[in-house]
Amino acid sequence: MIKESVSNIMADQKKKLIVANWKMNLDVHRASLYLHELENTVKAHRGLEVVLAPTMLAVQTLSIQMNHRKFKLATQNLYWRDSGAFTGEVSATQLRGIVQYAIIGHSERRHVFHERERDIRNKVQAALRNDIRPILCIGETAGERASSETKEILHDQLTSGLANVTAEDLPKVVIAYEPVWAIGTGDNATPQDVASAEATIRRYIAHLYGVKAADEVSLLYGGSVTDSSAAQYLALPGVDGLLVGGASLRADGFSQIVEAAHSQNTGIKKV
Repeated sequence: MIKESVSNIMADQKKKLIVANWKMNLDVHRASLYLHELENTVKAHRGLEVVLAPTMLAVQTLSIQMNHRKFKLATQNLYWRDSGAFTGEVSATQLRGIVQYAIIGHSERRHVFHERERDIRNKVQAALRNDIRPILCIGETAGERASSETKEILHDQLTSGLANVTAEDLPKVVIAYEPVWAIGTGDNATPQDVASAEATIRRYIAHLYGVKAADEVSLLYGGSVTDSSAAQYLALPGVDGLLVGGASLRADGFSQIVEAAHSQNTGIKKV
């Protein structure tokens, strides 16, 4: 019981993390204007980290413009080799010092661009060796869910993505559960769906790294999150933040999501 209470206290001290994935939206000029709007709309809160992931073209521009006390920056993708003859790619080494996070293994990278598990785990390693926190995305498709394969898919994607991650590096990794069937479909995952999947992920991490590590790792939920649904996901035990897609492109709605995370943080601290 003492061990459990200590681990829960440590888990409560983690920062909530709200990640805005802009995907292939906003050119450099519009991204700059939108960042200015967010600067005026989104409030900074202690214990809460807000991460913006623009297109690669806008990353460096926004890194110069951004108030780094209010926002952090993420890349939506990177290549795992540090340099070389890889036309069109951008390496983690080139992004080092510009971004603090990297979204890796997003379902669109897996299913649209057919990234292999080997590529994804190599990207996780590349991010870590370049002082960038990887946000490893895992989740099942509608077909896999219908076949009751959710647990197997989560196990395989998680263990593969973390294959070369040491216990020392694990706290730098963020895991995002994003069921493919709920992304941009309007078929939202219920809180029960999310709670079950997140508990499964923590059990697998506990098996690999121990209970303490499983309690401390940051776990996000992503999948058609909106300003109206954010609070119910953030209230779930073990959910440390959200990976937000389309809803992050409206300043007012995104600001409400940030405030929902802040309210949840405040509630935790009052207990």
